[in-house]
Amino acid sequence: MSNTSFLEHISDLRKTVFRCVLAFIIFYPVGFFLAPYCINLLVSWTFPENMQHLSYFTPMEVFILQLKLGGIIAFFFAFPYTLLQILKFLSPALYDNERKLLKWSILTSSFLFILGAFFCLYLMLPLVIKFSLSFSTPQLQPVLGVGNFINLCSWLMLAFGIMFQFPMLVIALVKLGIISVKSLKDKRPYIIVIILILSALLTPPDVISQILLALPTYILFEVGLFFARNFEATKG
Repeated sequence: MSNTSFLEHISDLRKTVFRCVLAFIIFYPVGFFLAPYCINLLVSWTFPENMQHLSYFTPMEVFILQLKLGGIIAFFFAFPYTLLQILKFLSPALYDNERKLLKWSILTSSFLFILGAFFCLYLMLPLVIKFSLSFSTPQLQPVLGVGNFINLCSWLMLAFGIMFQFPMLVIALVKLGIISVKSLKDKRPYIIVIILILSALLTPPDVISQILLALPTYILFEVGLFFARNFEATKG
């Protein structure tokens, strides 16, 4: 590669980063405006009717929380455009088959992450809150902070999004020739243990949360194994 083409490559990279950052900045006011509604929606969906209120403990806590949540919402809205810009930047350096594989990988991985986050939001969070509230007694009443609640939601949705990448991990390992499908099938007991350990580390310390993360993760592992088996058969 010549020096000129390298400089052009750096210039294209700078323009791509600038467009992605600009998209985030444009969507940030929208995210900040929607943040209170998202908090209210999370609370109303997750908590029982008699507990749909949270506390805050410092004057600026809710404002700072809205700033953070606004950034997350802005990133979510800007993500499709950001993804398009990244693909446009990488496409000229790739062959047609590599370009198709990259698009498939990014789109599938994004879909699995969103699926994991919504699975957590729909099923996991209400059960976690219900489990927490089950310890209350007439003498022991919960006082839950909005900051801790949103941090819990963010962490669990991130954990589910990451764990739902298991099919992509399995397919990548097989495609790269790092491990065979037969070897993965033989190592199922070890993989189950790894999934259980990761689920225990990424969820609150209760069995229900761990099972709710471990079970779909293992099912997705089997899905990845199925597609990886097809890939091996096609390759062979």
